[in-house]
Amino acid sequence: MNPENLVSLTLTRRFSASPERLFDAWLNPETARLWLFTTPASQSHSTEIDARVGGAWRIADRRDGVDFVALGEYLEIDRPGLLVFTFGMPQFSPEFCRVKVEIESDGAGSRLTLTQEPVPADARPGLEEGWSTMFDKLAEAVR
Repeated sequence: MNPENLVSLTLTRRFSASPERLFDAWLNPETARLWLFTTPASQSHSTEIDARVGGAWRIADRRDGVDFVALGEYLEIDRPGLLVFTFGMPQFSPEFCRVKVEIESDGAGSRLTLTQEPVPADARPGLEEGWSTMFDKLAEAVR
């Protein structure tokens, strides 16, 4: 990746769930499979999560007969406020980025801020759309 074309992506979303429930939805395989890197077009989906610092995660989602694999490693886990992990899809690029998830209580719910970096500037709109769609599904999963 050309460093001149790299940017940071930050999204913030409010959820009606507690910080603990929202945080756990990232690390519990049964909940994560409902929303994380899956789409309505999914034909099959597998979620493997080793929820510890240094632990790996891997999600495979089959769409139109093609397997899309996302994977990474957990760098920081501080329940319920902070989750940091690497993210990559080797079938598209050998590069990995860093995703930071910060969760704060805001009264009756939680505010989640996700920062992904570095990402190619031209990929940013698609990533924003992808995370927004996943956050819609996350809201349903923690309801």
